[in-house]
Amino acid sequence: MENLSECARLDSRDASPGAGQQGRQGPMVQAKKIAVYIVVVFILYTIINSPDRAADLVGVGFEGISSAAQGVGEFMTELVN
Repeated sequence: MENLSECARLDSRDASPGAGQQGRQGPMVQAKKIAVYIVVVFILYTIINSPDRAADLVGVGFEGISSAAQGVGEFMTELVN
């Protein structure tokens, strides 16, 4: 019976990968978080310093997304025909 309980303990530890590393993150995850924070700070800085230019950039971005969606729609229409 002792061997059976030993196997059960091993299985329960194996069932949750990374359980022993809770609260620890790899360097790539930390680098990604830092990069996201830098991008957010840059965006806020740009909006605060020149809101007119930031609004223009947002408008250009939405125009680009709209053009891409229109292109996909035209492609799908031609594909069906």
